[in-house]
Amino acid sequence: MKTLGRHLLVELYDCNPKIIGDARKIEEAMVGAAKASKATIVDVLFHNFNPNGISGVIVIQESHLAIHTWPEFNFASIDIFTCGTSVDPWKAYEYLVSRFGAGNVSAVEMRRGMIVDKSKVVPKMISKPKIGRRAPMIPQEALLASVSEK
Repeated sequence: MKTLGRHLLVELYDCNPKIIGDARKIEEAMVGAAKASKATIVDVLFHNFNPNGISGVIVIQESHLAIHTWPEFNFASIDIFTCGTSVDPWKAYEYLVSRFGAGNVSAVEMRRGMIVDKSKVVPKMISKPKIGRRAPMIPQEALLASVSEK
């Protein structure tokens, strides 16, 4: 099964607060991570919150890298979303773990945009959300199982 993108959900604990509390240092690290993953940078935007925390995004041709920090808790939350096969999101992850001095990390990869060969499989609709209501959350494994059963 083909997927359109790879999305890493990253949590970095025990980070150096002097680094994750400095917008310039975070921007440098995020740009470096994009380059380490071989991404093509399109735009860069960061915002420093008062009294603490920084949010930022690196828009890349292949999608984005986004971050929010809580320096008072030595914590950073990062999304690394890449499309295509030319960019390795795990290279960006490794770069950021090192740059932020993270002592404890959590990361999970989600495959986005699962594409099936429609000539072999006819996916059935699992549920149709009502207008104005949230669609039920369906685990990725359940979706894969329902498609592979066909």
